[in-house]
Amino acid sequence: MATSRRQATPEIGSEVVDLERYVPAFLTWIANKLSRGASQHYLAVFDVGIETWRCLVLLAIHGSISAQQVSRVIGMDKASVSRCFKGMQSRGLVTIGLDADDGRLRIATLTKKGRDLHDRILGVALERERAFLSVLKPAEVETLIGLLQRLHENLPEVEVATARYVAQRFPKAAAKRRARSAGDEENNDE
Repeated sequence: MATSRRQATPEIGSEVVDLERYVPAFLTWIANKLSRGASQHYLAVFDVGIETWRCLVLLAIHGSISAQQVSRVIGMDKASVSRCFKGMQSRGLVTIGLDADDGRLRIATLTKKGRDLHDRILGVALERERAFLSVLKPAEVETLIGLLQRLHENLPEVEVATARYVAQRFPKAAAKRRARSAGDEENNDE
């Protein structure tokens, strides 16, 4: 499972990532290319980008959702989600109101116009998925989905392992990051 290899360079012993076997690169390339292609089609046909589509998907599932929830589920920056919601509101795709339980939390709710747009884009999205997975047998698709779910669930451990590695090898950077995180937490408490 080697993800690096020795490179014949003037710097003897230098290692580089083996891009033929480095899984994060493949995942990034696939995600970037799928997103870019989808966004081009969604913009051309429906005048919405990929961020709006991602928000529409979660809104169609939940009906109403906060920017924090969207950020937590799909990893979009909360500020980007909030801007997306504002744009969607100006187009009549969502309404935005305060959460009944937490008056500080803003909730986006899908409108009929938003649901109709979701339903129209859905066919394109599902066709893209079908074409993407067409090189796999049904059992391979199920295996892939299971593996991707396990990898997704393991992301917190990746962050723990990375923090541990950085703390051991780059203690000054780790201390600076901890200080910055503590400052962020103090600002959030105010």
